Amino acid sequence: MNEVQRWYATGKRKTSVARVWLTPGQGRITVNRTPAEEYFKRPILGMVINEPFDLTETKGRFDVLVNVRGGGLAGQAGAVRHGITRALMEVNPQYRPVLKKAGLVTRDSRTKERKKYGQPGARKRYQYSKR
Repeated sequence: MNEVQRWYATGKRKTSVARVWLTPGQGRITVNRTPAEEYFKRPILGMVINEPFDLTETKGRFDVLVNVRGGGLAGQAGAVRHGITRALMEVNPQYRPVLKKAGLVTRDSRTKERKKYGQPGARKRYQYSKR
């Protein structure tokens, strides 16, 4: 029985959660059963996704299968990048210092601040009326 080698990791950003599987291959990235170039139409989002591969010089060595849910496209791209980073560290722990220095290992915990009662938003206040 010949088992195919796969590495799994979960990436998160804002309200997006990405489940990422890496397999040895030609560098195809599939997001929610769609090629990444079609799913993330903006070129900058494609650059965000490929950043871990560029830093570790592993571009074109792995096929990536991603299921991502929640949030918008930018948050999803960040979640995919985080998931790819974690999966690459599973492949080879020696990639960690390079990825850590670029700030990709740490989960970006910035989320939307909750709205407070008695206010129209998180920080904005209703106009003060003296009279």
